[in-house]
Amino acid sequence: MSWQPEIDEIRRREALAREMGGAANVERQHTAGRLTVRERIDQLLDQGTFHEIGSLAGRATYDDAGQLTAFTPSNFVVGTGRIDGRKVVVGGDDFTVRGGAADASVGNKMGHGEKLARGLRIPMVRLVDGTGGGGSVKTIEYIGHTYVPANPAWDTITAMLGEVPVVGACLGPVAGLGAVRVVTSHFSLMVRGSSQLFVAGPPVVERGVGEKVTKEELGGYEIHARGSGAVDNEVSSEAEAFQVIRRFLSYLPSSVWQAPPRAKPDDDTGRRDEELISAIPRDRRRSYDVRRILKSVFDLDSFFEIGYYYGRPLVAGLARLNGYPVGVIANDPRQGGGAPNAPACDKMIRLIDVCDTFHIPVVNFVDNPGFLIGSAAERAGTVRAGSRALVAVYQATMPWISILIRRCFGVAGAGHGNAQGLNLRYAWPSGDWGSLPVEGGVQAAYRREIEASPNPDARRREIEESLNRFRSPLRTAEAFGVEEIIDPRDTRPLLCKWVEGAYGMLPAELGPKARTCRP
Repeated sequence: MSWQPEIDEIRRREALAREMGGAANVERQHTAGRLTVRERIDQLLDQGTFHEIGSLAGRATYDDAGQLTAFTPSNFVVGTGRIDGRKVVVGGDDFTVRGGAADASVGNKMGHGEKLARGLRIPMVRLVDGTGGGGSVKTIEYIGHTYVPANPAWDTITAMLGEVPVVGACLGPVAGLGAVRVVTSHFSLMVRGSSQLFVAGPPVVERGVGEKVTKEELGGYEIHARGSGAVDNEVSSEAEAFQVIRRFLSYLPSSVWQAPPRAKPDDDTGRRDEELISAIPRDRRRSYDVRRILKSVFDLDSFFEIGYYYGRPLVAGLARLNGYPVGVIANDPRQGGGAPNAPACDKMIRLIDVCDTFHIPVVNFVDNPGFLIGSAAERAGTVRAGSRALVAVYQATMPWISILIRRCFGVAGAGHGNAQGLNLRYAWPSGDWGSLPVEGGVQAAYRREIEASPNPDARRREIEESLNRFRSPLRTAEAFGVEEIIDPRDTRPLLCKWVEGAYGMLPAELGPKARTCRP
């Protein structure tokens, strides 16, 4: 009278599912330098925590007696597990079964995973390989007709961006819906050499537009992590990818209904780095390494940079102050003088949106000479991208503080914070600000006088020297045009005191913003 035979059959089918696409296809995956989906899940999650959902989903063949003769599992593996003890949903494409294409999916397991993450209010990690549930012309042969396309669970995927952290990992040649699933996230990455991302792969491109390219030329890491910015970070291996994913999630709450998690403090809040007193050169024409400043100010080894190769005039990422997560923005004078170009503005918007969505306070280190100028910048639409960045700053409601370490000029400089709100800002003695830098502004404002002079260059220098008398930040402080000028070495102690108050300012009842995060 026991149900043991049925239990035995369940276990047999589970074992068949773990064989994935068979030994030959698994070997092909390994030969390509890629792990299988189950190996990936095991490496990503805390050991022994994965609870699979839908392991029996697949395509079965039966004999005349109703006995199972063959079983091909669904090409999507989904379930829950834990990362550093916190529960997450993880879903991954099984490339060994029809390359992850839609005709090998069963019952929209991918969509179920997305709904599960949203319903449980926990992070979603997508391990994308192949079309990620997207189309394949073989589907037509299988179902016997064509169909009007629809993106499965797209309402859920869109809503999730405003509710739970979403990570997209590009772990193979990813096309179509798979590519969109990677980038529709709060953080994305790809593996150098073994992953590529594109709207359509090389065969479709060659047939459609006559362009013959390799996968790497079409959508490798140099295209997207270093060029288009479609993917945030690049890593050297899948093992590194899983470490980076775990680290990114450590800064974020499980959902917008929670405060960001505080790590155990392991650095002196009163630490004053002597290097900061001379970090900014007196010669305004000289640059410096802004990342060394960030390293000196934030908790030791806590800065997690996002989008290093994209929008390089701006440094963006996450860090900790006394264990509390914060967002970080800083101009990089070694890249285009730190002048925000269109990609830098895009990167700024993305960081602000993520921090605002998950209630993470932001620290802005300002050395902004104004938006990038010149014909190339105009053709790139810098003014529109810059305007969008300014709107993002003014829409954001999380606590914000600006450290004016050097230049703050023009409309871009004015966007260092919300001037109509509580615009907390502290300046270093190296501060230099205004509507235009004196050097460039003199040429515009005194053009006729300079051109009429017997010695235009000498007259221009005279005017510049005259105006430089008013350039000291102390004069601005006298007029209460800046609230405080601080010793650079006091920056970390000041920010560590600020961050406690910033977290105290978060609403008692947290939740989603009125608008969702933009991918």
